[in-house]
Amino acid sequence: MIPTLDAADELPDTLAALAGSALIREIIISDGGSRDDTVAISRAAGACVVDAARGRGPQLIAGAAAATGDWLLFLHADCRPAAGWEEAVAAFISRPEGSERAGYFSFALDDPEPAARRLERIVAWRCRAWGLPYGDQGLLIARSLYDAVGGFAPIPLMEDVDIVRRLGRRRLVPIPAPIICSARRYRREGYLRRPLRNLLCLSLYFAGVPPRRIVRLYG
Repeated sequence: MIPTLDAADELPDTLAALAGSALIREIIISDGGSRDDTVAISRAAGACVVDAARGRGPQLIAGAAAATGDWLLFLHADCRPAAGWEEAVAAFISRPEGSERAGYFSFALDDPEPAARRLERIVAWRCRAWGLPYGDQGLLIARSLYDAVGGFAPIPLMEDVDIVRRLGRRRLVPIPAPIICSARRYRREGYLRRPLRNLLCLSLYFAGVPPRRIVRLYG
């Protein structure tokens, strides 16, 4: 399930990474009103397109409601699972306790710069120390567990932080495969400025600032 908004430039690579997988029963695109070719690209790839209210939380909720499988895989449009993801996901699902856990991929950027490697190490540390993977790392979760924790909240931002906090560290498990994310925002805004902005947004959220206000700062 992929929430989209004017994602025509990056979505094709993500759809290509999922195409032909025996694990994927359906690809659902939950679109928040794209004005580019996002919807046309999605339909051409055989995806089911759902119209949703703009905002990642509402879009993820709408996509999950349209899904028919026992397992849900939530991805960002600019983040694609890398080679080996199918074997890693199949192993996760086959575990006896798999349906009681949620999985996330290791974060990687499509940028050869040393700054990208430093950020990847910081993200890995955040996941180990804080148990806080973000939505760009994907979320693999059984429908039963998704429903049990109440699903995503209808908020425009921080929906990923909200759900992983409700899941708790005990139920979060790293999937041993990378997900390759676009470094576009980091290249545009800088490998210092963008992470600091993300940290500020997270701090404001923890301080109780409503996500509808934080989203203006996030950009």
